[in-house]
Amino acid sequence: LATGPRQNNGIFYEIRTYDIKPAKMKEFLELANKHFHLRTAHSELVGFWYTDLGALNKVFHVWKYDNFAHRTAVRHALANDKDWQGKFISVVLPMIEKQHNEVAYLVPWCQLGKPPKEGGVYEWVTFQMKPGGPALWGEAFQAAVSAHINTGYTRLIGVFHTEYGLLNTVHVLWWNESPDHRAAGRHSAHEDARVVAAVRDSVRFLESQQNVLLIPMQCSPLK
Repeated sequence: LATGPRQNNGIFYEIRTYDIKPAKMKEFLELANKHFHLRTAHSELVGFWYTDLGALNKVFHVWKYDNFAHRTAVRHALANDKDWQGKFISVVLPMIEKQHNEVAYLVPWCQLGKPPKEGGVYEWVTFQMKPGGPALWGEAFQAAVSAHINTGYTRLIGVFHTEYGLLNTVHVLWWNESPDHRAAGRHSAHEDARVVAAVRDSVRFLESQQNVLLIPMQCSPLK
């Protein structure tokens, strides 16, 4: 995970998570859908979602940057964008309870994907792995992800490995046609000997896991 293409490519992804005040969630989503074009004028948005299961009143958005100098320039431009600051930031800041961000790289064996069609749901799965890094658990983790892909019930969008934030964290983004389609696929996968074997090998290195069901927003490129 930490060798090869990742080291020779400056592109990284900033994962931002906001906790929104429950009474303000609807208003926040409406403002984001209305004004987020002001933000995407500055840099590339990969996706923007709100949580439906596994967590409540949270939004996830993922941004792509060429390098850290690119991010610095974008942040400077945003601070001086009067429309962005006045129409969105100043309005939504009182609605936000907490902000969290991470910097992550795509693992070298995964290209950022797209769903086959619009209208599905996304699953954001966060794995906290044992200290030691990919040299310890990388091959087993890749095998477990690949085993799920091979079942065909789900579509892999991306696998991100943290560089800033809590280390030894891997985020996996999946797409499914519906929550019920995902549930049926998971039941089948649990009876697949290949999946069971791969997961059993990988789980030896696992500290914790959290799954969140995400709904894409209107302003999200990934829908």
